[in-house]
Amino acid sequence: MKVVIQRVSKAFVTIDKKVKSKINNGFLILLGIEAADTFEDAEWLSGKITRLRIFGDKNGVMNLSIKDVDGDVIVVSQFTLHANTKKGNRPSFIKAAKPEIAISLYEQFKTQLEKDLEKKIQTGEFGSNMQVSLVNDGPVTITIDSQNKE
Repeated sequence: MKVVIQRVSKAFVTIDKKVKSKINNGFLILLGIEAADTFEDAEWLSGKITRLRIFGDKNGVMNLSIKDVDGDVIVVSQFTLHANTKKGNRPSFIKAAKPEIAISLYEQFKTQLEKDLEKKIQTGEFGSNMQVSLVNDGPVTITIDSQNKE
């Protein structure tokens, strides 16, 4: 699983001109699932995200986690994170998991993240054409790949 985590002061997801999800202080997480991913990847990634200390403390030092600041989260599925652009100019998405696998892992990740955060999270809609808007706070953007746990 690959994620792009953006610390936001606000974010929202619109589908068919209707706001599906909206948050203020927190994370907008773009989640890409590949065929090799498992529930263990979802579990590890959720824990890593929950403990990630990228919010400022009273001295402005990135020392606080999403839990510490009681931040909110939107998770949006994004298979294009697994684009391969080595050959030609048209990306290949061969590594991206097929929907029958990806949907299950997306739901497992969402459930695990809610458990780890001890609160509900918001989402996009798997497979939909979404418009994602955000104000990146910092800007702070972190990428994590569960297949590269170094």
